[in-house]
Amino acid sequence: MPRFLNTSTGEFEWHNHPERVIYAILSHVWRDTELGGEQSYQDVLQLQDAMVESLRRQKTAGVCTVAREAGFKLVWSDACCIDKSSSAELSEAINSMYEWYRLAHVCYVHLEDVPDGDVPSDHASRFRDSKWHKRGWTLQELIAPERIEFLTRTWRFLGTKIGLASTLEEITGVDFDILTGRATVDSANVARRMSWAAERETSRIEDQAYSLMGIFGVHMSPIYGEGDNAFLRLQEEIIRTITDHSIFAWGYGPDGLLRPLNSAFCDEHDCFYSAGGLLARSPKSFVG
Repeated sequence: MPRFLNTSTGEFEWHNHPERVIYAILSHVWRDTELGGEQSYQDVLQLQDAMVESLRRQKTAGVCTVAREAGFKLVWSDACCIDKSSSAELSEAINSMYEWYRLAHVCYVHLEDVPDGDVPSDHASRFRDSKWHKRGWTLQELIAPERIEFLTRTWRFLGTKIGLASTLEEITGVDFDILTGRATVDSANVARRMSWAAERETSRIEDQAYSLMGIFGVHMSPIYGEGDNAFLRLQEEIIRTITDHSIFAWGYGPDGLLRPLNSAFCDEHDCFYSAGGLLARSPKSFVG
């Protein structure tokens, strides 16, 4: 049962059936803790009264302003709408997040590192270098929503997913037809879907797996602390759910060449796949 933020009052609302609710959703890259971090559910609770008054007086900034001006009463953000101190709520959110993004009437992607006036189609644009394209969780946030609006650091309109589909395909590797809704995500085989995540990063190693569950339509309980085992569990769930032997087609290096089974290619940062075994150790194994 997701918890939404009212864009006019700043108060939380609970709705049992998100498919019956009209709402906007936010996608963003989380701020580093040393830079102030994100406002959590607990922060919002502590500041609720002041926030409500602030919303009424200042008409807010950011996503509440954008969503409210577009006619949305409710908005959902992973930063403040999940009580992460509750393991049960966090588990439900991780397993349901792809569906919540899919059901949203619009997804606003806030790019803090892209200035006003940027032209995404230019090869030197800041849009192409945005951190948003390199984060693990944002892959599902790119694919799941039908309608996406990209916004600059000052929340100004930059473009839509459909309008920027060709540029997004170049940046992310996700097929144009999938981005534009002409094909479903499961039309791409397992190895290809894995390759979309091969060069993305997550703060927690387990999130390399948890952030991909919606992409493959599988569910499993998150266990932070299990390390690499999370990605092994993900592959086991995929094998049980999807009949597609391409999941075993891993071991490509960054040059696109298949490596022998018992070897590994490493650069100065990391190894691209683990040595030996039928299952890969991380999405990096599917690079190329």
